Amino acid sequence: MDVLSSVRSSFADEYGDARHLFLDAATAAGASLTAWENPLRGPHGEPLTTDVAWVGPEDAGRVLVLISATHGVEGFCGSGIQVDWLAQYAGDGGGAERLPPDTAVLLVHALNCHGFAWWRRVTEEGCDLNRNFVDFDQPLPENPGHDELVDAFVPASLDEATLAAAEAKIAAWRAEHGEKAFQAARKAGQYKHQHSMFFGGTAPTRARQTLAGVFDAFRLGDRRMVSVVDVHTGLGPHGYGEPICGHKRGTVNLDRVLAMYGDTTGLPAEGASFSIPLNGTQGRFWEPRLGDRYTYVALEYGTYDQERSRKNLRADHWLHAHRTFDWHDAEAQAIKQAIKWHYYPATDTWKEMVLWRSRQVIRQTLEGLERFG
Repeated sequence: MDVLSSVRSSFADEYGDARHLFLDAATAAGASLTAWENPLRGPHGEPLTTDVAWVGPEDAGRVLVLISATHGVEGFCGSGIQVDWLAQYAGDGGGAERLPPDTAVLLVHALNCHGFAWWRRVTEEGCDLNRNFVDFDQPLPENPGHDELVDAFVPASLDEATLAAAEAKIAAWRAEHGEKAFQAARKAGQYKHQHSMFFGGTAPTRARQTLAGVFDAFRLGDRRMVSVVDVHTGLGPHGYGEPICGHKRGTVNLDRVLAMYGDTTGLPAEGASFSIPLNGTQGRFWEPRLGDRYTYVALEYGTYDQERSRKNLRADHWLHAHRTFDWHDAEAQAIKQAIKWHYYPATDTWKEMVLWRSRQVIRQTLEGLERFG
C-alpha cells in the first residue's frame, strides 16, 4: 500500500476504532492474536485491552517487538504505524517472504490501554509508564527540582492569578538553575507527587506487569536476538522520528543500534538527542532479561514545542487531580482535545512523515536482526 493510501486508512481518532483497525489488519495478515484485558473501562464504556499479534514462525530465533501507547495518548501514532506494517505484510500476497528467515514480528498494541482511551500519557495509577521501570525494592531516584516546583507544575487552580504566579516561580527557577536543570526537574522522573507530571509510581503498574506477561508468554527470553521499537510522540522537530537509545557506549547493544540507524540515533547520555537522560525507562525492563541479546530504541516523533507540552500536561493533570472529572464537560473536553492534538497532530502531512519514517526504521531493524542475530 502506498503511504498516502495508508494515511487515510491506518489511523483512528478513538481508542476503540484503533483497536478494531489493528485486529482487522492482524487477522488479514494471518497473525495469531492474544489479549491482556484491563478490568477498567474507557470513557464510552468500552472494554480496555492490550492486544498482541505475532507474525512469523513460532520458533523464530529473531524477533522485532513493535510497541504502541506506552504513553497512552501517544498510541494514536503507534497504532497507525502497526496497522500500516500489517497491511503491507498482508498486501500483494507477499506474506512470509517479506520477513527475513527465522524472524518474527511481535506487535504490542495499546500497552497502556487506559491512557490511550482516556487521552492521557499516564496509566490508571496516574503513573508515567516510561518512568516506572525501576527497582522498587531499592531507594528511588530523587528529583529535588521537581519537589521545589511541583505546585507550579500542577497548581491547585488554573485561574489567571494562580497561573501567573506559577509561571513567575518557574521563570525564576530557570534563571537561577539553567535550562538543563529545569528540564531534568520537569521530566527526568519523580517518585513523590502522584498528582504531578512524570510520576514514576510506587510499585510496578498494571501495564508494566502486562509487558512482563507478554515477555513470558512469547518466550522472548529464549530468542537469540530481540529488537524493540517503542513508538512515542511529543519531542523533537515536527514529524521527525528519532530512534532514541539508552545503551551504553562500548556495549555490543549500542554498536548494533548505530549500525542499524546510523547518525540518526539519539544518545541522551551523550547530549546527542532531543531527549535528556531519564529514570525508569522501558530499556530497564529489557536489559536484565536479555543482556547483550537485544536492542531497544524509543522511536520519538516530534509534534510541537516543549512549552506547549508542559502547559497541556499541566491542564490534564490538574483536571484529574483537582476537580470531579466528567468526560462530557466542556472544559474537560477542551483540555482533552488540546493534549490529544499535541501528541497526535492528525494532519495528513504529519501522518505521512510518520509512516515514511516508520517504514524506514522497521526495515533497518529487520535488516539489523538478520545481520546480527
